[in-house]
Amino acid sequence: MNEISTIPGNLPAAPDASEEMQGVLPHHIEAEQQLLGAILTNNDVYDRVASIINSGHFYEPVHQRIYEIAASRIAKNALASPVTLKAFMEDDEGLKELGGPAYLARLAGAAISSFAARDYAQMIYDLAIRRELIRLGEDISAKAAKVDISSEPKEQIIEAEQQLYKLGEAGQADSGFQSFLKAVTEAVQVANAAYQREGGMAGVSTGLMDLDTKMGGLHPSDLIILAGRPSMGKTSLATNIAFNVAKAYKKGLKPDGSEGAVDGGVVGFFSLEMSAEQLAGRILAEASEISSHKIRQGDMDESEFRRFVQAAKDLESCPLYIDDTPALPISQLAARARRLKRTHGLDVLIIDYLQLCRGTAENRVNEIAEISMGMKAIAKELNIPVIALSQLSRQVENRDDKRPQLSDLRESGSIEQDADVVMFVYREEYYKEREKPGDHELDKIAAWQEEMSRLHGKAEVILGKQRHGPIGTVELSFEARFTRFGNLVKQWQQGADQEF
Repeated sequence: MNEISTIPGNLPAAPDASEEMQGVLPHHIEAEQQLLGAILTNNDVYDRVASIINSGHFYEPVHQRIYEIAASRIAKNALASPVTLKAFMEDDEGLKELGGPAYLARLAGAAISSFAARDYAQMIYDLAIRRELIRLGEDISAKAAKVDISSEPKEQIIEAEQQLYKLGEAGQADSGFQSFLKAVTEAVQVANAAYQREGGMAGVSTGLMDLDTKMGGLHPSDLIILAGRPSMGKTSLATNIAFNVAKAYKKGLKPDGSEGAVDGGVVGFFSLEMSAEQLAGRILAEASEISSHKIRQGDMDESEFRRFVQAAKDLESCPLYIDDTPALPISQLAARARRLKRTHGLDVLIIDYLQLCRGTAENRVNEIAEISMGMKAIAKELNIPVIALSQLSRQVENRDDKRPQLSDLRESGSIEQDADVVMFVYREEYYKEREKPGDHELDKIAAWQEEMSRLHGKAEVILGKQRHGPIGTVELSFEARFTRFGNLVKQWQQGADQEF
């Protein structure tokens, strides 16, 4: 135990400056003594500081034990005072060094005002975080100095970043059981946010009205799987949602008093398949309403090019961040997401696509399970919605009805289990286009053309699973030229099928 100097007739004094120079970790003994004294003279003080500190935040081991015993008695509605604690600590060797049970009485005599208790608790907490930072730094240094083949430098960086993030967010691992009262309070706050918000959404709007109505927006801590066969437009839908969320971003005070996105949000986009330039090209095609093919070929007239440049200028301030590093391990993906949230904020994370991430398992099914669990863990840890795109197996193509089902999710059932929402993109027009009859079959050609006219510019998003709401189908418009999904105007709304 750390030796503490004493002043006759008074409480032990804080270490002097020379001790600090000798490498003593940051602490404030007097603050700990006076806060403990306040708790022992007025047990109501404990309720004011319990949410800030626990026994582990005290530097002096004897103070840790005093706080633990006092907290335990107060939790049982029993009195915690110098007299009642004496019975539990008479044989405590550390307390004997400080003067025995008389030390408890001196603590009570040096008590601070209950109004200052939270400030003292915050001071003790801050010093504990500083000590934890020093220990973490020493641990990083020791691991880096030890050359071990099983511990790669990159892995050490990711581990250190994860520990720093946890320390920065909560100061300690905020895990374990919580009371039902706390859980209910949080649930009411979420419901209140939905009640107060126009459109009745507690989540982030996708910009697609019918999808928002069905899902209630994108909810924090949810893993949303967006799946589809090639050419169905799953990447297009993901970029559309990313663009809509980033474009609507407004910063301000949230209902809980914290600062953050009050509309839209900061979007992180892991593009493991396409380059950042290709992804930006898709978004610019949607924003400027110029065919992505024309943009790639440079086949634009002067007015279109000016519109393209203006769209690029308008999008400069959009908080959309793209990482196009291929074959990212799930651990690095999580580390980069944490870093983005810490530096720029993060409200929605999109991963294109799940099967292009890497895990550590040798078996492919186990690797996919590790990746999907990792993505759900990111959603919970950062408290954001994570949209992960996923491939579907080829068995879809063997059915007459090509609409995808949950059983079509490729390579692992764990994707379905870990996901809060599973939605499929389906465009019947794509399949019907490939069923064109021969030119000599005039009757069939007429029927095919009529069917193509009915299906043109339409897409379906099929909600195959939703933990918090109903499943079903949402119809959207799809403009292939701009790779853009939009809200579909129903006939009863404007008298004809048209887009807006």
